Amino acid sequence: MDEMICVGVLGGAFGVNGEVRLKSYTADPEAIADYAPLTSEDGSRSFDIQITRPLKGGFAARLSNVRTKEEADALKGLQLFAPRDRLPDLQDDEFYYTDLIGLTVLDTGGAEIGKVKAVLNHGASDLLELIVPGASTTVLLPFTRAVVPTVDIASGRIIADPPEGLLE
Repeated sequence: MDEMICVGVLGGAFGVNGEVRLKSYTADPEAIADYAPLTSEDGSRSFDIQITRPLKGGFAARLSNVRTKEEADALKGLQLFAPRDRLPDLQDDEFYYTDLIGLTVLDTGGAEIGKVKAVLNHGASDLLELIVPGASTTVLLPFTRAVVPTVDIASGRIIADPPEGLLE
């Protein structure tokens, strides 16, 4: 099977007629429907999507084979995946989150800071969640050009200039 990329997540039912809340992770949020059919992570479920209206933080949508509120509610939290080859090519300064996970993060002097555990976005900007050697908790690094000037996926590394005090 082609490499699968998470392009959205379902938030449960919207209304009583089988519509779902849909949060899109695509650059153009409405384009998520263009990559259908989308599947669950294990590939056991497949859905065609029709966006019915915008909502705060996402969309209301109809999924193939989902007709009732109960069926829609049962899908809450389900991540939706599309084959990578169905997604658009990226520009040089764009990345799929999945490509960043596991990369080694080095400071500008070449010392290892940690490894990327996850990429988070809570509305303001992206954050890299780092596993730092010897630390009991993870560290959140702003994923901005000023803090992360270099991402070299081919070499498996990120060069970062973390704000002072972040790693203390």
